[in-house]
Amino acid sequence: MKWDKNPKNRKEIEDLVSSGNEKELTKRLAERIQFGTAGLRGPMQAGFACMNDLTVIQASQGLCVYMEKNVENVKNKGIVIGFDGRHNSKTFAELAAATFISKGIVVYKISQLSATPLVPFVVTLKGCAAGIMVTASHNPKDDNGYKVYWSNGAQIVSPIDSGVAKCINENLEPWNIDYSALLKTPLLKDPTDDINVHYFKAILEKCCYHREENKKSKMDIVFTAMHGVGKHWVARAFETFGLPPYIPVKEQIEADPDFPTVAFPNPEEGKGALLLAMKTADAHNVRLIIANDPDSDRLAVAEKLPNGEWKIFTGNEIGILLGHWVWTQYKTKHPKVEPENCVVLNSTVSSKMLKAMADKEGLTYEETLTGFKWLGNKAEEFIKAGKHFLFAFEEAIGFMVSDVCLDKDGVRGAAVFGEMANFYNNKGLTIVDQLNELYKKYGYFATKNRYFFCYDPKVMEAIFKEIRNGGKYCESVGSFKIKDIRDLTTGYDSSRPDKKPVLPVSSSTHMITFTFENGTVGTLRGSGTEPKLKYYVELGGENPDLVKKTLDDVVDAMIQQLLQPTKNGLLPPKD
Repeated sequence: MKWDKNPKNRKEIEDLVSSGNEKELTKRLAERIQFGTAGLRGPMQAGFACMNDLTVIQASQGLCVYMEKNVENVKNKGIVIGFDGRHNSKTFAELAAATFISKGIVVYKISQLSATPLVPFVVTLKGCAAGIMVTASHNPKDDNGYKVYWSNGAQIVSPIDSGVAKCINENLEPWNIDYSALLKTPLLKDPTDDINVHYFKAILEKCCYHREENKKSKMDIVFTAMHGVGKHWVARAFETFGLPPYIPVKEQIEADPDFPTVAFPNPEEGKGALLLAMKTADAHNVRLIIANDPDSDRLAVAEKLPNGEWKIFTGNEIGILLGHWVWTQYKTKHPKVEPENCVVLNSTVSSKMLKAMADKEGLTYEETLTGFKWLGNKAEEFIKAGKHFLFAFEEAIGFMVSDVCLDKDGVRGAAVFGEMANFYNNKGLTIVDQLNELYKKYGYFATKNRYFFCYDPKVMEAIFKEIRNGGKYCESVGSFKIKDIRDLTTGYDSSRPDKKPVLPVSSSTHMITFTFENGTVGTLRGSGTEPKLKYYVELGGENPDLVKKTLDDVVDAMIQQLLQPTKNGLLPPKD
């Protein structure tokens, strides 16, 4: 009560005290919100365990102190801050900005609603020490978050994250500063005009290959911003590429923090999230839909089939389509390039079809842990080594085309996909046609990725403890024999002579991968940002029908034997 100056938050705590609600007080105050996956994310409520003015101030103080200790000339280098259209995002951004300005650090605060990837773009454009994006991405409307980027324009990883967390815990008492007055000093700068020039110049130079053909396009595209920030940024990206203006989903094109038309503002959820986009496309006789999530770092795509049904592409399908497109266009523009000097990346739970393509084309391929913080930093390693970084993706509809910024980007992704679709349309091909061509070339790969809600962390712990069985993992799941097991929580990999995995190990996150003798690869992991137990299962082969049937059987066996949803009270998603 001494630290939190927000009247609304104070009243929440006072009401809990007066009602004697010790359970809720303990939930809110006994533990702090964890500085985890590149920052903070949680419900907007009063208390140390939630997203609110106080915890944002505390996080900003800790990050500020860490930067002062570890970055030379930090005051002049400064920090970038952006915010989305959620409740309190602008306020949180202003509180963070004032905190840094109080220490004499320059703040580049984007003045309009920002797409998340624009923050890391400005970090590298201005040579800043770090960046903050206030967003909860596609989480429900009651959540918000605080994502942190480092000076390389990638999300922070160890040891920076643990160092910042330590500094936060050592600087919990709010500094005595005048937040509103500090926002009127010359140290606060607006990089929005720079973004409108340099970001779009960069995507034109690095991502666009057929601008003149795009100008002649007769192909319309429906776009939904999912009540987020994408309206302006994607319109500018289409204009930059010479593509015709998109047809907006009017009910979802403006930013609205209440997300009134969708239960979950996440295009990855499938048909339920894209119903209005399909309705709009049907009304305009359009067969292609492109969608962003609310902070425009993810990209979803749907295409109307000849039978009138809509095909919603998975992240893996979009990934291989874009990966192949970027490689073939880059090769055409740079015919003398050595394929082995070109790099494509994806995460370990994403489709191995990208690896199959890389192997056949002679490209350098590497996989990382789940999350773009790993993909972005790995891309930087290759760039520093003199390689041509082309593309990275994650199955959760995240795509990074070129090194415009080292994070997933639904804005440039939308323009690139639009150009690709127009190119194939001019050849008489649909997106599905092209995907089938890639299957013929690189092999057929089928995936089943989904999740169960698991709201009790103790249940999550119990499930994975039973799977590990004290190190005596099961030898088969149902009738399917297991060839190898990799546990990135404990640091075990049966496929390697030393039994130690190549990928980094993290004891704070559950993640186990089973490789079956029939070639199926299945991974179970706990989400770092949501109460979800996720599974990712893939199988490749020559016979699509047999691959799909076998994959279904393996997934069913994994769910019943390993997850036991009925026994453990796991809830499937409604859609």
